[in-house]
Amino acid sequence: MPDHFYIYPSYLNSPSRALGRRVPKAGTIHAELSLEDYLKAVKSLGFEAVIEEGKQYPRAFWKLEGRLKVTKKPGTTKGKLLKMLSDELSKSGTRKQ
Repeated sequence: MPDHFYIYPSYLNSPSRALGRRVPKAGTIHAELSLEDYLKAVKSLGFEAVIEEGKQYPRAFWKLEGRLKVTKKPGTTKGKLLKMLSDELSKSGTRKQ
């Protein structure tokens, strides 16, 4: 079992689940956020993470948007982490209306 999760911005800002979104539509995030914004939010949740530049989401292989490598915590699933991340980013008003 790997000791980390990979988080692509597409998980939170894609217009549809078919294009990679992994949170409910109400939890989507504006696409203008940088990886640094995602990194700050993940770290504020108490996770260790690093940015991996030049990586692409497999469903959008033509975009080199990068990804986050987040160290797992016991009892946290990727789904829970994405929900917590969406909630954390919504505190700063980045959620789509």
